[in-house]
Amino acid sequence: MRPKGTAAELEARRRLAVQRVADGWSRAEVAAFLGVHRETVAEWVRAHKADGDPALAAKPHPGRPPFLTPEQEKQVLGWLAEAPTKHGFRTDLWTARRVAQLILQKLEVKFHPHYLREWLTKRNYTPQKPARRAKQRNPEAIAGWLQKDWPRIKKKSGARTPTSS
Repeated sequence: MRPKGTAAELEARRRLAVQRVADGWSRAEVAAFLGVHRETVAEWVRAHKADGDPALAAKPHPGRPPFLTPEQEKQVLGWLAEAPTKHGFRTDLWTARRVAQLILQKLEVKFHPHYLREWLTKRNYTPQKPARRAKQRNPEAIAGWLQKDWPRIKKKSGARTPTSS
């Protein structure tokens, strides 16, 4: 299992281990300090002696390349700052399906809406819907209720004591 941390952080940890051993620390002390096994430190030291600094370098890890380039990603996030109506949609509500549609139209990259929802969440975009408001809403009546009725109801409910059975 891969240890936690970025590739650069893990590389820095390996370099620190080798440096501490070179400074006179025992492998057991370095292992305890870094929270790794003593043999792990020994492997790093052996690799460094055999191949030098490149042996400690972060190695590229395999994985599927991202669907969008960083420039395209910025472009998509820029669209989200604009109203959906500007891009031909009838309402001012962004959905993952709409974003996927727009990316397909403009960038010719196909996203499944479920994956796109995850992608948006990782970039701090979460589903938002405007609060529903009744057409008959009366702000004066609401203010009066909050001022007069709500304190009375709240006071009444606080005065009740639960009965034991």
